[in-house]
Amino acid sequence: MKGIPMQTGALRVLRATAASWWRHKELRRTDQTELARQLERKAVLRDLGYLRQAATLPNAHVICGEGGTFIHLGWTTVSTFAPIERFALATLAVARGTSFIDIRPVADVIAFANLPRVTRDGSVDPEPCGPVSSVLLTTYFDMVEALGARITNDPRPSRST
Repeated sequence: MKGIPMQTGALRVLRATAASWWRHKELRRTDQTELARQLERKAVLRDLGYLRQAATLPNAHVICGEGGTFIHLGWTTVSTFAPIERFALATLAVARGTSFIDIRPVADVIAFANLPRVTRDGSVDPEPCGPVSSVLLTTYFDMVEALGARITNDPRPSRST
């Protein structure tokens, strides 16, 4: 996407992704092109909203593991069973600066499963322990990094990748 503004490139990717969905292809095959266009437009607008949230919410992050890829946007989560390399929306969010946690190198999945979750609304538990408590995103980074995860777009001071 060299030389193309990010907005144009992102829109092209989202449009291509929506057009490639099996349902939209089937609608086009059965001459229901207008309905396919409407559904594709709706999907693109929804995904643009997700990208906007990923860019503005302080605790938004993308996480990828063996079970798939998740975009955490506060109270909303967008996910797929595919790795990030096959999830265009997540790839675009990371390219635009959203923090990315790659947990594929983490060997101790039990320890990872027992980590507290990232706070959704800024409230933090005073003594975080276990998966029902919540911590700040930067604290979560420290915890997953200790387990072997890789972090991209790290907002912590003196960390850049």
